[in-house]
Amino acid sequence: MIVTGGENVASREVEEVLYRHPAIADAAVFGVPDARWGEAVAAAVVTRPGRALAAEDVIAFVREHLGGYKVPRKVEFVPELPRNVAGKVLKRDLRARHDGGDAAPAAPTVQEVS
Repeated sequence: MIVTGGENVASREVEEVLYRHPAIADAAVFGVPDARWGEAVAAAVVTRPGRALAAEDVIAFVREHLGGYKVPRKVEFVPELPRNVAGKVLKRDLRARHDGGDAAPAAPTVQEVS
């Protein structure tokens, strides 16, 4: 659960919307520290081969389906999501890239939209 500005956002709800986008192969939604809201919604996105996508496209798509406070403020494009041996996405590794943690493997492309 992500708490942004006192509102609860279920990451799974946002992920389900992202999965409906034709250019998105995989996605994970997680909270990152935010000075104004406490936490901000962020998304890590894997695009389908041969498909180009911008952060603004992702944000506009989610905005069509969910309330404004559930829309990702940061979108990062990664070649693949970090997973454990059971296949579960390691959101703590994704979060660590934004809060100064030490679990950041490769440098992804991060686009922040205000």
